[in-house]
Amino acid sequence: MKISIITVTKNSTSTVRGTLESVAGQTHPDIEHIIIDGASTDDTLYIVKSFQHVAQVISEQDKGMYDALNKGLKFANGEVVGILHSDDIYHDDTIIEKVVEGFEKHKVDSVFGDIRFVTPNNRNKTQRYYSSAHWHPGKFGRGYMPPHPSFFVKREMYENYGYFKPDYKIAADYELLIRFLYTNKVTYKYLDLLMVDMLPGGLSNGTPYKRYILNKEIVRGCRENGINTSLFKVSLKYFAKVFEYINNGRKR
Repeated sequence: MKISIITVTKNSTSTVRGTLESVAGQTHPDIEHIIIDGASTDDTLYIVKSFQHVAQVISEQDKGMYDALNKGLKFANGEVVGILHSDDIYHDDTIIEKVVEGFEKHKVDSVFGDIRFVTPNNRNKTQRYYSSAHWHPGKFGRGYMPPHPSFFVKREMYENYGYFKPDYKIAADYELLIRFLYTNKVTYKYLDLLMVDMLPGGLSNGTPYKRYILNKEIVRGCRENGINTSLFKVSLKYFAKVFEYINNGRKR
């Protein structure tokens, strides 16, 4: 089974090497790593081109991360597609091998697992553990989705049900997962597996304003797909996140 992994970069010199090493070291023998770069002005491309496993590099101006991901999807040739951001790494070298085993064993169209947020100066230290062990599509309306970096799906699902909506600023991944897993009933299997180590930050974290935009777009994505929810209902998830920090390194 060929796996396409898409990584979007832009001025990612400080982190992209770890991401590339993480993919290059995977034990699964058939991985297509596609890099979509937003016209970086630092040494990102120099680092990327030093890795022989990279199958495709596109560097040009884009309209944001989701536009870049859509470009990557159009170049992907793998039966299954995963997304790994340029400051994230796979938890160990067997992750893709275990993902393939999950597809073959369970005969589903998508799989997902767990991720953890780690400290920037010590990737072995867990800040927050994000488990999807008890997730189900009914939780979309409460602000919960499977962690997108752990989500692998057959490429034909994108062809059948569409790509990321680039007019979303922060939550296009949330809307896409609703569209796949709730609206179109794409089959899935949770794998009891810590897949990705992530650094804190990203589009959806940081300022209260970003969180407000994120939640507004989550509500929009839900309503566009027939799920009744509200900003208040979605915002209640932040109370549960407190326990993810308290129980860092352990599943909920």
